[in-house]
Amino acid sequence: MTLSTPRATREDQAVPGPRIPADPEAWPDVARSPDTPAAHTAVARHLLRRAFPRLPLRVRLGDQAPAGHGPGLTVHDPDAFFRRIAADGLIGFGESYMAGEWDSDDLPGLLTVLAAHVDELVPAPLRRLRAAWVRRRPDAQLGTPEGARENVHRHYDLSNELFALFLDPSMTYSSAVFTAFPARHESLETAQHRKIDRLLDLAGVGPDRRVLEIGTGWGELALRAAARGAEVVTLTLSAEQRDLAERRIAEAGLADRVTVRLQDYREAEGTYDAVVSVEMVEAVGADYWPVYFRSLRDALAPGGRIALQAITMPHTRMLLTARTHTWISKYVFPGGLIPSRRALTEHAARAGLDTVSDEGYGEHYAETLRLWRERFTSRADQVAALGFDRTFRRMWELYLAYSEAGFRAHYLDVRQLLLIEGAR
Repeated sequence: MTLSTPRATREDQAVPGPRIPADPEAWPDVARSPDTPAAHTAVARHLLRRAFPRLPLRVRLGDQAPAGHGPGLTVHDPDAFFRRIAADGLIGFGESYMAGEWDSDDLPGLLTVLAAHVDELVPAPLRRLRAAWVRRRPDAQLGTPEGARENVHRHYDLSNELFALFLDPSMTYSSAVFTAFPARHESLETAQHRKIDRLLDLAGVGPDRRVLEIGTGWGELALRAAARGAEVVTLTLSAEQRDLAERRIAEAGLADRVTVRLQDYREAEGTYDAVVSVEMVEAVGADYWPVYFRSLRDALAPGGRIALQAITMPHTRMLLTARTHTWISKYVFPGGLIPSRRALTEHAARAGLDTVSDEGYGEHYAETLRLWRERFTSRADQVAALGFDRTFRRMWELYLAYSEAGFRAHYLDVRQLLLIEGAR
């Protein structure tokens, strides 16, 4: 599946109902309902109807009266809903939402409940058979130099204008750090600058320091490092991000201090006093974490410091997910895998790096995602005007709510780590 942006039609924007057919060329697995054996569908129906009453949810299946209390799950087409889940598990659950087969009056609340109770949805004996029915990640998504470029292209090259609609003016696409929740008394941009400044402080970035950034984004961290008097080289595989970052850097009058390279992290040259990488390790893929951490170490000058920001998940969950093709890997972040704290520290140690500090602030990411999601959904007409159809918009809303729920349920965390070269 390749993320496409079919032009939104006038009918697409005008019809408010849940069921609008997906474009079969852009979204083949959403447009067609899977040919699931009736017995498999019956098992999925039985398991979920048995699990729902035990969860704090208000569930309505088709024309039945709603039952329970909590965030609502309204299933417009129960047959299609259970058929997709029987065929593809959580991928089917996500595709069913993209197809308009179910909705919620509180999407992040619903997903938070499901994330917190994910192990209760399937009986323990069946969970042991997980490897027999989950799909493996496609080899094409591996983080090889060629695979990494394609993976980045599919997400980050969608449209700078799309990201500008829901990000803050700094165009920062990672967790902010707030002073209080909910974030009513400060802007998201202020909270993003606080996060960036913490990382730069952690890395010891100041005048005349040589800084390597792995993962440019749209250039805000490089700009703030250069404003401190540092000399910055920043690497990205996204041509869209490179072009906008270079424009922003030139407009700030800092082009003499920042070099943006369309380059893989494995191609980094030279050594630096500070290396900074924000939410990049998740895109590398587990097979290439050893290469990534060796690249960090090789780029470090004697006495240098590495500041990382990384999303994490529990180690056992990471091991279960490592080879699994998920809804997120299929539609949003191909090739990615969220590491555990243990994986980060172990891979760093094998590369000769000591973890000096490790601080988490997952609740800040939940708040960041809430703000992104609210901005995205409130600007649906503008997203449509950019050419993104209704299936894409539902996919993106689910992605943002799904991610927010992961942090609210403490299924996910985000960490800032300081690494230095260990004793040889």
